Formats: sequence, C-alpha cells, structure tokens
Amino acid sequence: MKQQSARGSGAADGLRRRARLMEGQVVEGQRAEGQRREGQRRDPRQVERQVVDAGLLESVRESMMAEAGVVTPSRVAAAVQATGKLLGTAGSLAAVERISAELNGLGPLQSLTRDPAVTDIFVNAPDSVWVDRGRGIERVPVAFGDEAQLRALACRLVAAGGRRLDDGSPCVDVRLAGGYRVHAVLPPVSTAGTLLSVRIRRERVFSMDELEAAGMFGPLVKDVLERVLELRLSFLISGATGSGKTTLLSTLLGLCAPAERLVLIEDASELNPVHPHVVSLESRHGNLEGGGEVGLGELVRQALRMRPDRLVVGECRGAEVRELLTAMNTGHSGGGGTIHANAAGAVPARLTALGALAGLSPDGVRLQAASALDVVIHVERTSRGREVTCLGVIEDGPDGLRVLSALEASESAAVPGPAWQALANRLGLEPGQGL
Repeated sequence: MKQQSARGSGAADGLRRRARLMEGQVVEGQRAEGQRREGQRRDPRQVERQVVDAGLLESVRESMMAEAGVVTPSRVAAAVQATGKLLGTAGSLAAVERISAELNGLGPLQSLTRDPAVTDIFVNAPDSVWVDRGRGIERVPVAFGDEAQLRALACRLVAAGGRRLDDGSPCVDVRLAGGYRVHAVLPPVSTAGTLLSVRIRRERVFSMDELEAAGMFGPLVKDVLERVLELRLSFLISGATGSGKTTLLSTLLGLCAPAERLVLIEDASELNPVHPHVVSLESRHGNLEGGGEVGLGELVRQALRMRPDRLVVGECRGAEVRELLTAMNTGHSGGGGTIHANAAGAVPARLTALGALAGLSPDGVRLQAASALDVVIHVERTSRGREVTCLGVIEDGPDGLRVLSALEASESAAVPGPAWQALANRLGLEPGQGL
C-alpha cells in the first residue's frame, strides 16, 4: 500500500511539473508575441539601430578603407551585400543610409540636419541628444550605440577639420565643410563622457520682411534698423548665445548698397549675407606648439589694407576689440559686429573688460567706443521666440560710457525710451512715427 501511495504521489508531482512547464511556455509565447508587436510599433530609428550593429559597421568600414575612393551610397550598398547579412529591402536601405552617415557624415545625428529648423545639436551622452529649433532646447529620440561610437564620431569630425582630438588635446573646436561648426570635449575634462556640440550654418538668409513676420521685431524697429544701415551708423548687436545675433547681422548686411565692399572677420565663418561684394576672413588656430596661429586682431589689421567700405567682426570676444574700435575711428563708418551681453546696458562693461585684454585702460575704451559706436541692438530669446528687445544709443556721460534706451520692445508695440528723440532726429524720423 505504501508503495502504491508513493507511486501515486510521484505521478501527481510529475503532472504538476508538466502543467507548470506548459504554463511557462504559454507565458513565454505571449511575451514573445508582445515583443514582436511592440517591435512593429517601435520607432523606425530603433529598428535601424538593431539592423546596423557594430560588427556590420566595422566590416563595411574595413571594406571602404581597403579600397581608395570616395565613400558613396553605391559602394556602401555593395559592401553591405558582400557581408552576406540578410537584412531585407527596408533593412538594407536603412543600413546603407546609417553607415554612409557614420563614414561620411554626422552618424546618428545626420537625420537631424534635414530639419531646416534645427540650428544646434547637443550630445551629452550616447542616449542623451538634444536640439534647438528656435523655441528652446528639446530632447530627441536619437541615440548612439555606446560611448565608443560617440567618441569615434567626435574624433573623426575633428580630424576632418584638420585638428586632433585625444587625451593631449581634449577640447577642440573646428569648422567642417557643409556649414557645420563642431565642438568636442573628451573625458576626464568632461566628467560624464564625450560631449559633442554641432552648430549648423543654414545657407538661406532671411529677409527683413521674414524676420518681421516671425516676430523678431515690429514695423517701427524694422524702419529704424533699415535707416541705421542706410545712413552708415556703426552698431553692435548684443545678446546671449543662441539669441539670433548672427541671423540678424547677416540679414542687416544684405541691406548695404551693392557698390559697397564688405569685409567680414570671424573666428568661425557663419555670416552669409545676400550681397554681391563680400570678402570673408577666418581666424586660424595654432598647432600644439602654438605656431601658425592667425587671430582676429591680426585679421582686422589685414582687412584695413583691403579698402573695406564696411568692416564687420562676427563676434567681439577678445583683444580684437581694440583694432575694431580703432578702425571705426579712422573713417570706416557703418561697421558692426556682435558681442555677448545680457542686456544693452551691459555692453559698456563688456567692452571695458575686452579692452583690458588688449591693454586698453577704461578711459581709453570709453573714448574709443563713444566716438566709434552709434547704436546697440539687443536681441533675446523669449517665450515668443527670438526678438529685438531694445535699441540703445551709446553715450559718454559724467559717470562713464553708458547705453541709453531709445526703444524697448513689448508684446504690442515699441515703447520709446529717453534716447528716442535723439535717435529719431539722427535717422530723419518723426519722433512720434510708428508709436
């Protein structure tokens, strides 16, 4: 009896084990089906990352390096096919596009450049990519496979710009063909891994009407800006990074008379005015020993020998402010540039600080700036977008150099400031015009 009872108990245990096994198989099947359906709903970019694995990318890269020639989509497609991987039509197309971007473009970031609204791309980590479309920085569903892939892209982009990114040179800024300005930082300078910033230069320049329609300024501010250019007043556009200084400057330079010769001086070429006579000069970084450097100050001195009708420094941020102010005080009226400042009223202090880098005393900066500069145009990024928020007049008073407000922008109209009467008279406008 005991043996029969034991046999019965063992049989029951076996049935329970088989039942649990079958239940587990059903659950696993349901999980697999759920994952399959989820994969169908998944972002195509995620599927693309699965298709282009590290092994496939490395195989195609080796194939490209083994044969001389330009990396073209057809060559990449042939190399993908030669690997023998069965990807299907959609998978093959995705692989060709992604690998072409990895070898010849911005890698996973390439798709973001097709959006004409994107001006900046920021990579904080392999899975942390952000863009600026003019309405604030926002995260996008783009990712790198790992830190190694991100670092490899940063090193390749810097090498394409003729520089070197490694432990001996962990912070590099370069300009690439196609209008990209790349800044990269490697660890341990960056504590969280490789950092990558890409500024995209758009070839299209907006007209004054387009900027007005976009809300950058109203009719009165537009009239004032056009008169400033027409009457050859010297000006500075102030604002924070990404506020629209370069965009506005490019548009304003397009208002210059066609017969005028514009000489543009920049650390990295970004200005692209619609004008028939433009000469662009770009600074050059030195090598690791410091040789071969050509700074903005030297370029300003060289530009004066080119007989410019207007001399423009894309961004005043160092000792070159001395040469620029000197040039504006020696008959080169109508020039301009941009400067980083949090408000129009902060421009004098910023000029004083930059002048100190060039060995100028505060009094020297005050006298030079008061004589050379006429108008400060301040731009900001507000909740409504990029806007001209203040037009100011440079004045040398008992308390030193200051900027007096002529027009303050509001949501509905421009509000006149204490310097509006003087600016309107100088521009030939009626003081009450447009208010």
